[in-house]
Amino acid sequence: MSTKRARRRDGVHIGLTVWGVLVFAFLFLPIVVMLVYSFNTGRLLATWQGFGVTAYANAWANPVIRGSVVTSLEAALGAAVLSTILGTLGGLALARSKARTSWVLWATLLLSITLFTPEIVDAVSMLPWFVSLGTDFGIGMFSDGLVRLVVSHAVLSVAVVTFIVRARMQGMDESLEEAAADLYAPPLKRFWQITLPVASPAIWAGALMSFTLSLDNTIVSSFVQVPGSTPWPVYIFSSLRVGLRPEIAAVSAVMFVLTLVALAVVALVLRRGGANTEEMAKTLASA
Repeated sequence: MSTKRARRRDGVHIGLTVWGVLVFAFLFLPIVVMLVYSFNTGRLLATWQGFGVTAYANAWANPVIRGSVVTSLEAALGAAVLSTILGTLGGLALARSKARTSWVLWATLLLSITLFTPEIVDAVSMLPWFVSLGTDFGIGMFSDGLVRLVVSHAVLSVAVVTFIVRARMQGMDESLEEAAADLYAPPLKRFWQITLPVASPAIWAGALMSFTLSLDNTIVSSFVQVPGSTPWPVYIFSSLRVGLRPEIAAVSAVMFVLTLVALAVVALVLRRGGANTEEMAKTLASA
């Protein structure tokens, strides 16, 4: 009987291993194909003519491509800063709120709606909002394409940062802050010397997550962007009408590596903050 059970367990283990390999292959083979075709020297992406770095050189020499990449990076950086400030305050407020539990749950639910709402709904609602602010109310900065991208991307990322910071602060021992208060430390000093250092790994993680989420935002960006401030995802989408070139794969490969670097920095920041593998997974999953 023990031999049969062992064989059965081995069969299940092999089956699950094969299934896991197939799942990862299904997820990552398209990315591998994109990385390979970024070295295609042909005119069109789907027509392989040879191996080389011509696509990377042509992408660097194309001012339109460079401008769209710079716009994406600027929008991602601005959205990360704005969403981190708002999300940190929101996460601290939810974690330290003395209000009734029902109000905290309602606040969490309202924030979650921004994550679950389809992006096309967000895009359709943001466009007339920006137009009204820029024309009807005369607020000129909302007619600027980069400002629109930063604000719209930050709106979609605030909840992510809030939940990451909240997950971190809920595990913090409040006696540290209480001890500082007993020693007559003013609130601002307690915040800078105790609360902020404890929350900093989650703050950095939220900022980098917001940065990566902004880089690949296509639907909202295509609605709110104006000529002269076209981000990279929108440029790719518009290129589909005339046929993708290898330069698209080359820049996409660079952006993919940049995203991996950002995620690696997130893991490093959380690790240096004292989080183990399980805590790191919980912190990121809270987003």
